[in-house]
Amino acid sequence: MITPPAPQPVAVVANWAARADSAQAALNQSFWAPTDYYYLQNSSGKPDFNYWWQGHGLDVLLDGYQRTKVLDYITKMQQLQQGTKKKNGNTYLNNFYDDMAWQALANLRAFQITQDQSYKATAQLLWTDLKNGWNTEQGGGIAWKKDQRDYKNTPANAPVAILGARLYQLDRNPDDLAWATKIYDWQKKTLVDPTSGAVWDGINRQGNGQIDKDWRFTYNQGVYIGAGLELYRATQQSTYLDDANRTAGYVLNDSQLAPGGVLKDEGGGDGGLFKGILVRYLAQLATDPGVAAATRARYVSFLKFNGESLYNKGTRRPQYLFNTNWTSQPGGTVDGSTQLSGVMMFEVMADLQARKLF
Repeated sequence: MITPPAPQPVAVVANWAARADSAQAALNQSFWAPTDYYYLQNSSGKPDFNYWWQGHGLDVLLDGYQRTKVLDYITKMQQLQQGTKKKNGNTYLNNFYDDMAWQALANLRAFQITQDQSYKATAQLLWTDLKNGWNTEQGGGIAWKKDQRDYKNTPANAPVAILGARLYQLDRNPDDLAWATKIYDWQKKTLVDPTSGAVWDGINRQGNGQIDKDWRFTYNQGVYIGAGLELYRATQQSTYLDDANRTAGYVLNDSQLAPGGVLKDEGGGDGGLFKGILVRYLAQLATDPGVAAATRARYVSFLKFNGESLYNKGTRRPQYLFNTNWTSQPGGTVDGSTQLSGVMMFEVMADLQARKLF
């Protein structure tokens, strides 16, 4: 008697697009204010309004729309911009330059994807105000906020450099490129370790001229990577891409930022958004044609490891709520910032899978 061969196990391929759909649905169900049109503080319905989170909410809706072309995302984007403006005192302008930068970046992207001029107008309004943040304290740079003009930090500079470089690529206005370059040069000279590529948080926070070198946040690395990448795209000068790759390599190999290969827990509140921002910009670097194949493979492997850890260990299902720690289940209430980071991670995974990069 001939024994038939044992059936081979069939490998089940993860459907990251479906997972991203579930994550988007959870964001909408548990965090959206259906009458005031903004993302709430947390999954328990706390109504606190966080202006800068809304910019990332717009970015996440754009992720969903780009992937699916479902028009509900466009409607939600328009509602979100209405709600954000109203909750922010009937203006998009804000005391915090970094917060306005996130909003400007998301609006510019919304214009590029939808061709709706209202988004471009908002981005331009913010860009004009952001440039007023530049002053000569600490040798230059954009201030963190309007009532503390001598404190300069990465979140108020690298995203504005990204914005200027993207505006230049869109409109070819040399002044936009000059601003992006000036801001980037100050950032690189002042708040980046030239050897490791580590990006520090800020300078003169306490009025003593000191750099907060021990404040190493994931999103600071992410926005500097993004700034280098966009200036490379704007100028084709390889030094910018080298800068981005140096900092990305630092992230991948640093045991503090990514212990065991998974991006660190930076808590809820504002910190909940940090990992998602890094993931977004690292993925943009990973998919740029200028990056060497072996380097791209390392970035994709790192992103995939983080995405799988979040899905397998850091997601409460079937609710699809995410933890601040991507290696363990969330407890009770989840902050909107933390949820947004998780959605960003899942959307990146869906995009990398669609590109057949894993």
